[in-house]
Amino acid sequence: MIFFWFKESFKLIGRAKTSFFLSLISMSISLALISAAVLSVSISNNLQDKFKSSLNINIFLKDTITKKETDALKKTIVEEEFIHSINYIDKEKAAQIFIKDTGEDFRKLIDYNPLPASFTVTLKSKFVDRESIKKITGKLSSLNGVDEVTMKYEYLYKLIYYLNKAEVYIFILALVIFFISLYIIYSTIQLVINSKYTELNTMKLVGAKLTTIKMPIILNGFFIGVFSSLILIIIGYLLIYFLLPYLPIRELFKSGDKVTVIVLSLLGPIIGVAVSILSLRKITLKF
Repeated sequence: MIFFWFKESFKLIGRAKTSFFLSLISMSISLALISAAVLSVSISNNLQDKFKSSLNINIFLKDTITKKETDALKKTIVEEEFIHSINYIDKEKAAQIFIKDTGEDFRKLIDYNPLPASFTVTLKSKFVDRESIKKITGKLSSLNGVDEVTMKYEYLYKLIYYLNKAEVYIFILALVIFFISLYIIYSTIQLVINSKYTELNTMKLVGAKLTTIKMPIILNGFFIGVFSSLILIIIGYLLIYFLLPYLPIRELFKSGDKVTVIVLSLLGPIIGVAVSILSLRKITLKF
């Protein structure tokens, strides 16, 4: 029986080559768009994490703070759950950075160093939002030995805002084209069913079971999904292993993204079978 199902399914492909390839192209485009949308969101999230990890908070220390107090303060800051990294900049290093950035050596004009020592800290990405940063800067400002806490984060919020907005538009566009593709596949399978109308009625007359009638068409949808997924896997492989190493965004791809491509490729057979079953819902043994 299973052999018969497969035999009839391949006969369907042979009889309706144009319909099959139209469905195959539609499904391939649909899967590619969904995969591109998911990977774009993944890249966007990775990019956001990269931006967030680059956000520095400068904690300027009072001139009166001692070495012992500085060490104790550093220990207190490091123990906070929101701290990702911390770097101590003493007065001499602060002067070197100032001269390098401005090109002006203030030591030629004054005989002392007015720049304070400081800590530069980065936050864990999950704590980089407006409310958390307000609480964090307030907490750091209240620590003994801290003179001022500064940071520039408005530009970061703008970048994250635009990235999130882009994600929404990408998903909307992908979903619209996805449903259009599903409709094309559905319509194509309906054409196949209509072309076999007389044959289906004949099978009913000779007492064929409903599964015998439906399974070849369902398998036809399954094969469309499988071949579409194979096309997606081949394209994904070529992109990841041949083009990606030369692209400037390659560091934004994580190892999990390769797994995502494989998981997404399994959507093909699932969609093919689901659409076929939906198309066959009105087929019964009744005349």
